[in-house]
Amino acid sequence: MPIAMNSMNYAGRRVAARPTEIISDGLWVTYRWMSAGLALTGLVALLIAHSPAAIDLLLGNRFVFYALLFAQLGFVLAFGAVAPRVGTGTAAAMFFGYAALTGITFAAVFLVYTATSIASTFFVTAGTFAGLSIYGSVTHRDLSTVGRFALFALIGVILASIANFFLRSSGLEWAITFIGVLLFAGLTAYDTQRLKRLFAEGSASPNLPLIGALTLYLDFINMFLFLLRIMGTRRRG
Repeated sequence: MPIAMNSMNYAGRRVAARPTEIISDGLWVTYRWMSAGLALTGLVALLIAHSPAAIDLLLGNRFVFYALLFAQLGFVLAFGAVAPRVGTGTAAAMFFGYAALTGITFAAVFLVYTATSIASTFFVTAGTFAGLSIYGSVTHRDLSTVGRFALFALIGVILASIANFFLRSSGLEWAITFIGVLLFAGLTAYDTQRLKRLFAEGSASPNLPLIGALTLYLDFINMFLFLLRIMGTRRRG
């Protein structure tokens, strides 16, 4: 499953710093949107995984599967461009549409790995994400360097993943996996700090919580997928 692109459109202008309560409220709204998106993804994935007809359509036809993956990419690009300018209802519908679409492709995860290992990896990811997000929101250290490095690392991981699709190198796959975990760990802290800064400065878009929710959602999902490669137990047969 390909790496989802980080989508946050950081449109905004610098204004007087806003009260701490406004920043805190903005982040909590963001986390609530993100959590709802993750819940929808999990629910759709479970429903698809338990539907033989849906699985046959999804995995029995490569065209359908790859079309869904490209549709996910299109959703992310469209959301980043459109969300700052549309109403909250439209932005929310796009966000949940993407979460549901991701759930369809995520059904394959439930077919490859045991439910126990998926659950344990999810909780590890949740704990790691929470710790890194808290760090990003409270640290006084500027994480801009981390963000710039992560951008180049993300490009490298994508290119290496494409190359390994043809090389089938287990060593390269493990290297990509561990780098991917570190990459999205850094992005989680960086994106949280940048989101906090945008709430403090004020944003031109009232949909900043939804825009931020998708960004953090993508950080979480990708960290989960990379950790699952390490911790996951594959089903037999």
